[in-house]
Amino acid sequence: MNQVESEPALAAPACMPKRHRVGLRLLRDKWLYLMLFPGVIYFVLFKYAPMWGLLLAFKNYQPYLGFFESEWVGLKHFDRLFHDPVFWMLLRNTLILACYNILFFFPAPIVLALMLNEVRREAFKRVVQTLIYVPHFVSWVVVVGIAYTFFTLDGGLVNEAIASLGGEKINFLISTEWFRPMITLEVIWKETGWGTIIFLAALSGVDPQLYEAARIDGAGRMRQLWHITLPAIRSTITILFILRLGTFLDTGFEQIFLMLNSINREVGEVFDTYVYTAGITQGQFSFSTAVGLFKSIVGFVLIITANWLVKRFGEEGVY
Repeated sequence: MNQVESEPALAAPACMPKRHRVGLRLLRDKWLYLMLFPGVIYFVLFKYAPMWGLLLAFKNYQPYLGFFESEWVGLKHFDRLFHDPVFWMLLRNTLILACYNILFFFPAPIVLALMLNEVRREAFKRVVQTLIYVPHFVSWVVVVGIAYTFFTLDGGLVNEAIASLGGEKINFLISTEWFRPMITLEVIWKETGWGTIIFLAALSGVDPQLYEAARIDGAGRMRQLWHITLPAIRSTITILFILRLGTFLDTGFEQIFLMLNSINREVGEVFDTYVYTAGITQGQFSFSTAVGLFKSIVGFVLIITANWLVKRFGEEGVY
């Protein structure tokens, strides 16, 4: 006997008013919306509500006058920022570090995920994954402390190795030439393993029959990688690259702040550390808010532009 699938009990007729259909849909999927509720509350409280603070960028904020009573000065703080000679130093340093991250750090999780995907012993693969995830949970204070231990001039492991090979010791910690490579290497060591999670998840969805068919046709490992594996995760790479551009100028405050000193400040001072210096230590709340807003606007423009370009080339964008 053929059984006819019945419509859901709370299915809304097409003739029903839209607001009633929405109400029925909410009632039908109430548990799903209940699970969504904590996430919505989080974003409202910690992401959207604080955006009212951006008004400080257009005011001359005085704590004793309060948020709303402080004088409105329009774009005065932005004009000061763009005409300040330190702006170009901050922009140069931030862009160079951001480009280092895009060129060297962004591909690192992809390469590591591809290498792990080729490992056939599952026990060994799980052990390696666990070990490379661990640095993500180590604070930047500890990471910088490890870097100091390895690269210090007095007794540092790297300098001792250089000296034992007959070379001259290098003071990495105050060198203006080594500051940016060290920052990038620390980021790679700390975050590469954690970044492989998304790519490994994407690789797990590749149909094994594609590899079997490729092997039958005589394709080696490299051809399988180029024609099957990489196309399978291309959309994932594209989306993560777009999202990465949104934080292009976010070079990280804590790491750079801990690595800065009076000698390498000329090449290490970035917008994040400058906001802390101007806003917290000097009390220039409105000016530091303007600096942060400028950085956010640049990230927003980069996301919109990258998403448009990706769609022009036929790929899926973020939206």
